[in-house]
Amino acid sequence: MSDRPSERVDPDALPISTAGEAARVAWPLLRKRRGALVTTLVSLVLVGASGVVGPIMLGRVVDVVDAGGNTSGIVLAAVWIAVAAVVGAVATAVGVTSLAALGQPALAELREEVLDVALHTDPARLERAGSGDLLSRVGDDVRLISESLTEALPLVVNSMVTVAFTAGGLFALDWRLGLAGLAAAPAYVLALRWYLPRSGPRYQAERAANGVRAQALVTGIGGSATLRAHGLAPQAQQRIETTSWSAAEITLDVFRLFTRFGFRMNLSEGLGLLLVLGVGFLAVRADAVSVGEVTAAALFFHRLFNPVGALLFFFDDVQSAGASLTRLTGMVLMPRPARPTDLRRPTGAGVALRDVDHAYVEGRPVVVGVDAALAPGERVAVVGATGAGKTTLAAIAAGRLVPTGGTVELGGVPLGSVDGEGRPAVAVVTQEVHVYTGTVRDNLLLAKPSAGDDELRAVLGDLGALGWVEALADGLDTVVGEGGHDLTPAQAQHLALARLPLADPLVAVLDEATAEAGSAGARDLERAAYAATRGRTALVVAHRLTQAATADRVWVMHDGRIVDDGPHEELVAAGGRYAELWRAWSQR
Repeated sequence: MSDRPSERVDPDALPISTAGEAARVAWPLLRKRRGALVTTLVSLVLVGASGVVGPIMLGRVVDVVDAGGNTSGIVLAAVWIAVAAVVGAVATAVGVTSLAALGQPALAELREEVLDVALHTDPARLERAGSGDLLSRVGDDVRLISESLTEALPLVVNSMVTVAFTAGGLFALDWRLGLAGLAAAPAYVLALRWYLPRSGPRYQAERAANGVRAQALVTGIGGSATLRAHGLAPQAQQRIETTSWSAAEITLDVFRLFTRFGFRMNLSEGLGLLLVLGVGFLAVRADAVSVGEVTAAALFFHRLFNPVGALLFFFDDVQSAGASLTRLTGMVLMPRPARPTDLRRPTGAGVALRDVDHAYVEGRPVVVGVDAALAPGERVAVVGATGAGKTTLAAIAAGRLVPTGGTVELGGVPLGSVDGEGRPAVAVVTQEVHVYTGTVRDNLLLAKPSAGDDELRAVLGDLGALGWVEALADGLDTVVGEGGHDLTPAQAQHLALARLPLADPLVAVLDEATAEAGSAGARDLERAAYAATRGRTALVVAHRLTQAATADRVWVMHDGRIVDDGPHEELVAAGGRYAELWRAWSQR
């Protein structure tokens, strides 16, 4: 694993740590489980020690036969070999099991840390990186590390221990034979020195390319209907093909590099065996060693072929897992937003936007000079043409987006410093909702874990969702999400809206929260949205103007500014931009 991260394919991609940083993050997670760590190390030492017994005993058998000895020496050697085989098998099983007990919980904690960072990172930062990058880290990268922990890593570590014991066994037989075997080490080192600096960056480039490919797939599949409607499907398909082939080319390049490394390792093996046999022949002629000792030495060195082969065939998996680990720890080491130390209780639930500006790209403002307020308990609808800045303003009011200019206050306190006394300051519901794998009850309890079934049913009934929930096969116990019952878009949105009163935030922000229902469930969801925000300060980005008609006030946005502000009836009577929008809507 290279100590330097490779250049990322996308400059907006999430960071990648160095190998040293990854080790500093992983070691405390492993150190927590000292018992499993010690058991793993002891087991691996026993495996290596038991493997030395066979070649030594076979060498003694050769000496017994060469000297014309009796069969008792051969039987004793056979017993030693059998006992060593049993010890090695048991130690291998214990070592693999303890390694899994050591690594898998640590990996689970690391994944939780990555998720925690993702949940507390500026959403705009994650959006720039793309969901594919994040998904590939918590999905593909975790899978690769998990597979490495259970398959490749035990073999690699066991092979390294075996190599160390085998080298010690060679020197224990005779220093000349040990030096002969050691003379092949420079060839192995040269092969590794050639391979490692080249492979680490390429494995990281491979993982990054897979993230870009995942992003292209997620975008293409998630927006397939829109892409087809606008005739952009061929371009999306081309992007998927381009990113997929780019990832495949890097994988092929990695394999070609790996094959060349294998050729160098085979040359090293052949050279080492010739040296051991050559030195052994000369030592036997000089009566310095016995034929049995040379035989044991040759078997020792030949025994290196399998562990070295394992290092050869599985080290690339460990390298790939190492690259995945640096991608996970890169996220863990991301700076997290500083928790405010001056938390204060708001004097009410009113929201004030003071001279708010925002531009995603410098010089191209999306929101300009917004100076507006929501009174406590007031429901304000935001309307306007596409691109007017509605969603950006909603994200700023919700605290999900820090404006490039101006401030947002809740009850006279800066939004980031609000102490809700156990209640969320702001809760957001958008049109992009997710159904979590679990029961309907589990999906609702995310907002309020202490809620009982009676409270859940009361909230669902108030929002008009209780009927279809009880009509499911197991009611609240019905498993939904991946692998479970498929909810319609309207039902999924209903659950998202039901979480709002359960969470009981000071302020609710709804960003086109009824848009996914289509015309069939629109009225039901609008009634649910109204019920969820009843009596609560709410900012509603209205997908349909019928939502604006039931709001206390309406903000009309145009080119990033609020150009009309007032109750529905007054704005219609005033004959301005809102009246034009309402007339066009009413004539549909």
